[in-house]
Amino acid sequence: RRAYPGCPTGHEPRPAFVDYKDVPTLKRFVTGQGKLMPRKRTGLSAAAQRALARAVKRARFMGLMPYVAE
Repeated sequence: RRAYPGCPTGHEPRPAFVDYKDVPTLKRFVTGQGKLMPRKRTGLSAAAQRALARAVKRARFMGLMPYVAE
């Protein structure tokens, strides 16, 4: 399992922000094919997984990450 460094632990509120500009950290949660890893594999909460997915999609749109594997 992998954990996002900014992800809250325990009974804390939702993550405020997952930085889409932090590409090396985001790439840890993307498979070799360019797909997002599922929650079961990442170990994130539902809210954190949604925030991570939003950040990856933003990074792709801004051209920081590829949509498919290189």
